[in-house]
Amino acid sequence: MSAEVISADDLAALRDSVVDLIARGGGSTAVRAAIAAPQRTDGQLWAGLTEIGAAALAVPEELGGAGAGWGSLSAVVEEVGAALAPVPLLSSAVMATGALMMAANNSSTVPAELGDLVEALASGERTATLCLAGETSWDTPGVSADGGLLTGTAHYVTDAEAATDLVVLAGPGPHATVHVIAADSPGVEVVPVATMDPTRPLSRVRFTEAAAEAFPAPADLLPRLRDLVWALLAVEQVGAAAAALRLTVEYTKTRKQFGRVIGSFQALKHRMADMYADVETARSIAYAAVDAIDTPAGAELAAAAHVHCSEAFSHIVAEAVQLHGGIGITWEHDIQLYFKRAHGSAQFFGQPVDVVAGTPL
Repeated sequence: MSAEVISADDLAALRDSVVDLIARGGGSTAVRAAIAAPQRTDGQLWAGLTEIGAAALAVPEELGGAGAGWGSLSAVVEEVGAALAPVPLLSSAVMATGALMMAANNSSTVPAELGDLVEALASGERTATLCLAGETSWDTPGVSADGGLLTGTAHYVTDAEAATDLVVLAGPGPHATVHVIAADSPGVEVVPVATMDPTRPLSRVRFTEAAAEAFPAPADLLPRLRDLVWALLAVEQVGAAAAALRLTVEYTKTRKQFGRVIGSFQALKHRMADMYADVETARSIAYAAVDAIDTPAGAELAAAAHVHCSEAFSHIVAEAVQLHGGIGITWEHDIQLYFKRAHGSAQFFGQPVDVVAGTPL
């Protein structure tokens, strides 16, 4: 399932479309309204993104998608990350769809039910999320499967409140099995949880002998999925880090101290130059990781991207808050949302410290 090459001009046009869509949807005002809504999701923006084909970009044509690959989807992920838009792009178009595509590649003939769901996710007709993590780790599924019935609790489930379907990676055993179940099925309970980062809603999903469709999965599903998520998450972090830098530069152009705008002070210029260097090095390794997906170098680059981009994003927002001064820690200013996103995403799908220590997830 090779991806079609999209030209640089087409990618630029795609980025412009996403940026325009976010701006017309209300930008920061819409983000704040969405995180206070019942499902904590901007449904209108998600509908617009699926209408322009964002969810279909990485899906092969034989499964109802555009066949443009993960690199093309990255352009959308970066701009959505820059806006902190609370839409199920990472959860549905990357995590859930990625797991289903890996299961599809494991079969000589794609099961009709699996193919139909991937196509529905690509079109935006349905939305899914991934249920995997146990209470303390992403490398041990929190849900077990026995005779087609799911029991247990998946933690840190993203966008579950807005999902129509759940893609469950279940144990026991060293290899996870893939299961699909409607979010409103009997035996399924979605429990929203409070989060430090309000722009990425998380839930616990409890399964009590819930009957789910099972599909064959490759033995290396978990590490391959981890590499995919880390690579695309790194791109999202780059988008948010670049946006935090832009906010900081604009603020220092208007804030005055001692009769001068603070952006004219050489010490602050140097700090912002360092922030820019962090953004660009993070961008380089993030896109290198995306390009290496499903190659021998993929695992190493994905881990490096997760570590470097998490650290770079955290450093950038720490500097941004300091350069904003007191207003940077108030709810009224958006920079605090980027600070929270940085620290939340650094722990997503496994902590960087675990990567350095050699822990699988």
